[in-house]
Amino acid sequence: MAHDGAHPLNSLGFAKPPAETRVVVAMSGGVDSSVVAAQLAEEGYDVIGVTLQLYDHGAALAKKGACCAGRDIHDARRVAEDMGFPHYVLDYENVFKDAVIDEFADSYLAGATPVPCIRCNEKVKFKDLLETAKDLDADCMATGHYIQRSDGAQGPQLHSAADANRDQSYFLFSTTPAQLDYLRFPLGHLPSKEATRALAAKYGLSVADKPDSQDICFVPNGNYAAVIEKLRPGAAEPGEIVDHEGNVRGTHNGVLHYTIGQRRGIGIGGLADPLYVVKLDVDKKQVIVGPKEMLATRKIPVREINWLGDEPFMSREEWHVLVRVRSTRPPREAIIRPISDTEAEVELIVAEEGVSPGQACVFYDDNSTRIFGGGWIWRGY
Repeated sequence: MAHDGAHPLNSLGFAKPPAETRVVVAMSGGVDSSVVAAQLAEEGYDVIGVTLQLYDHGAALAKKGACCAGRDIHDARRVAEDMGFPHYVLDYENVFKDAVIDEFADSYLAGATPVPCIRCNEKVKFKDLLETAKDLDADCMATGHYIQRSDGAQGPQLHSAADANRDQSYFLFSTTPAQLDYLRFPLGHLPSKEATRALAAKYGLSVADKPDSQDICFVPNGNYAAVIEKLRPGAAEPGEIVDHEGNVRGTHNGVLHYTIGQRRGIGIGGLADPLYVVKLDVDKKQVIVGPKEMLATRKIPVREINWLGDEPFMSREEWHVLVRVRSTRPPREAIIRPISDTEAEVELIVAEEGVSPGQACVFYDDNSTRIFGGGWIWRGY
């Protein structure tokens, strides 16, 4: 599709040669973003690699040998050297602490399983880093996320990745239309992770066999308790285990050791009907337990909604969609009832367990791959 007869659109959607198209690639040091950078460099784009220094691992955990952040920067720099494009490291530690780490602690202690990766995309990568890309006169910014973007009649749309197992839509629902306009996700159409690794091998990247990181970047080995204890010392103090009627049923050694929905290891034995953790009260240092049905939720209050539909969010009294209330669960049928442009009540057709504040609720079209945005669940029932 040619524009003004001069140049057809290049692979990033611009009507000019790749060499005249500048793209900033957000490089984490992992396989995905390295492949994006290498592929665009090979296609002849004017690539600039940028890696964010988000926190000092050693200082965060006061332990020796915690050098994974340094390792990732080294890996990203090496890919840039091998492929011959410039690479910068930006220190975003303060922004990251204010926008992501502090909220992570508060959200965890409110009984949620926090999803800091979403806030990092929203408040650091797609905000500050995107502004930096514009300052560098880049035409767009590319990332290694598994998600697809397409140009619709009303502007860019967000769609799930071709590989459902790798799809990262849950972590990207808060991407605004303006950001979507500027972002590119070159891996979203790939059929599998193996395809990405094959490309890494093709480009001879040193990270081709690097394992995927499973942990939240500032929570090494998934040890939430150690990080929370440092950030919020009171959460490690002992207190009472109380049932839903207010009776003391036992004691605990810190609310941070419990999660909503937990049944095993609560420390109350010999019950005819098992009790589950239904709420954590940090102020009173109480773990509240109750029967399983107290965990089931049908109506979920959602706020800070980012709406990506073609019609205004408030233009309908209800939207029939699919929603996902945890990254690990499939989307389920629901009705969204808007309260304002950014608030709504979401009603699940079938009740779900373990819906907790601090999780995201992401909206999906029920008959296509399109994502209609989402919001944050903000208080339990």
